[in-house]
Amino acid sequence: MTIEVRPASVFADVRAVLGPKSPGANVCWCLSHRLPSRLNTSLRGPDRGAYVADLCRAVRAPGVLAYDGDEPVGWAAVAPRAETAFAHSRKIPHLDDLPVWSLWCVRVRPGHRKQGLSHALIAGAAEFARAYGAPVVEAYPVDNGTARVDLTMAYAGLRKNFERAGFVHAADTTSVLAGHPRVLMRLDLRGP
Repeated sequence: MTIEVRPASVFADVRAVLGPKSPGANVCWCLSHRLPSRLNTSLRGPDRGAYVADLCRAVRAPGVLAYDGDEPVGWAAVAPRAETAFAHSRKIPHLDDLPVWSLWCVRVRPGHRKQGLSHALIAGAAEFARAYGAPVVEAYPVDNGTARVDLTMAYAGLRKNFERAGFVHAADTTSVLAGHPRVLMRLDLRGP
């Protein structure tokens, strides 16, 4: 398997990873942390996909996709924190005034898991943020130790995967996901 991580600018490929089986289904499309709550809840069914299609046509893609050849097999959402719901979070602390980027969702398609794709996606998302001038990337993974995490709730990522990618624990949070505390992890992109 040869994995390549690219900006998520092709909507059909984003839909293959994030979209519902039924076009009218009301799934996240990785919008719940990207949009203000009122807008997020007002977008229903196909309107959610249409919103993501617009994001894919923007100058800056809404994240990155992992490809195995031409097949999209994974997704990572990454954007400036100021443009996300994390900008106003009471549970995820602000550490300083740096214009950090948030990496809040890592998803690998069924049939492609346990092959190192989350590692490629985390690294690819960090490089994407670096290309746009981000000084630091933050992530808010679950700190599950050795406990299993339900796959539907593993989108935030696991602390150990971010540690392997060079992220360091920067702060505890009061956020809990699937019964596990979330931590704030950071990767400084300003290095040599």
